[in-house]
Amino acid sequence: MSDTLNEQADEHTFGDDVPDAGPAKTADRISSLDFIRGLAVMGILAANIIAFGQPFSAYMFPEAFLVPANDPGGWQWIAQFTVIDGKMRGLFTILFGAGLYLFMERAWARGETRWLQARRLFWLLLFGLIHFFFIWAGDILAYYALVGWIVLPCLKWQAETQLKVGLLGYLVGAIVYALMMVPLPFVADTPMGDQAGFSEMRDGLESAKQEALADYVVETKIKQSGDYGGFVQHRAQEHGFDLFGNAMFFALETFPLMLLGMALYRMGFFSGGWAPSTLRKWGWIGLVTGALLHLLIALWARSNGFTYYGTLAAFVGISPLPRLMMVLGMAALLVLFAPKATGWLGQRVSAAGRAAFTNYIGTSVLMLFVFHGWALGLFGELNRPQLYMVVLAVCIIMLAWSKPWLDRFRYGPLEWLWRCLTYGRLFPMRR
Repeated sequence: MSDTLNEQADEHTFGDDVPDAGPAKTADRISSLDFIRGLAVMGILAANIIAFGQPFSAYMFPEAFLVPANDPGGWQWIAQFTVIDGKMRGLFTILFGAGLYLFMERAWARGETRWLQARRLFWLLLFGLIHFFFIWAGDILAYYALVGWIVLPCLKWQAETQLKVGLLGYLVGAIVYALMMVPLPFVADTPMGDQAGFSEMRDGLESAKQEALADYVVETKIKQSGDYGGFVQHRAQEHGFDLFGNAMFFALETFPLMLLGMALYRMGFFSGGWAPSTLRKWGWIGLVTGALLHLLIALWARSNGFTYYGTLAAFVGISPLPRLMMVLGMAALLVLFAPKATGWLGQRVSAAGRAAFTNYIGTSVLMLFVFHGWALGLFGELNRPQLYMVVLAVCIIMLAWSKPWLDRFRYGPLEWLWRCLTYGRLFPMRR
């Protein structure tokens, strides 16, 4: 049974190996992480779907929709902002941090060093670069690889140190984001910008906004025309350095969350080491409190007319701390629920999590066929409810293929490729 568990653990996208533990405990841990990861990868699609099917700025700024959004009162925007946006990415990042440590536990047991993890992250970076330049501008894999290298020296810190630095680092990042973003809507959208000391800043903000929206107009024409070569060329020429700039900017969130994932994993958070009553209590407190704060932020953005800089401030400047509450609350409640998700649907969600790498990249490839002009050509054609129907259809596809595939094969296709590249040898694919 131990060999079977080790083989199953190697199928993980963001955590290839399992620590030394009893077979039953190891199986529960694998199943729980798989289930949470499966929900997260489907939730990421729900968060990204607006930017897949409409100009990227529509992710935050509703006026960027190329058709009427069919969102009376902005309540669908509010619901997505409150429940989905940023939470799935945060959950995924915590799981990635847990996976970094989980991988190294068995690597250390085999006499390997952190160089194996560094090589693994190098290949992840290449996957991310391909994803960013040829498929999807919202890639997170390259971010994870770059920040993962920064995290490597922290692997042998005490779990308590990782937890404290993670929490403190996240708080510092939240303060930095607030200082950078919160003043923008007041300068851009209120009489404050008319004052002599701020008028130049307002002009600069308006210019930056128009420049960004104009770029999305160009990219929209390319996508709708079906010129895939032009699409790649535009990405390389106009946005070639965006990925690295964004990685540095969002490292203030990603790095602390990875540390928190490591610490929670080592403290038994994912493996029954915490009392269920504690998880339930603080899970609901974090989830409900964070959701209520998000709702207040969303209502503030709505009261200001969902302006460009108002929505940017809501997403980046105001919500990080409530988002952390929700991410940790969701993680706690899912840790409680995951071991019970053994039915037909739960097994398929877990299988989607075991093939999360393939599902994440595969979803982006599928969206090329759905939205680009050389295929179905639906870019800019679907309103918000219709885009959610695409999410539902693609989630069904994830659930439909993942389990039958993994019943026959040891790994998802990209999981297998990544593992072979990491270790520099071919692994058997069939069970």
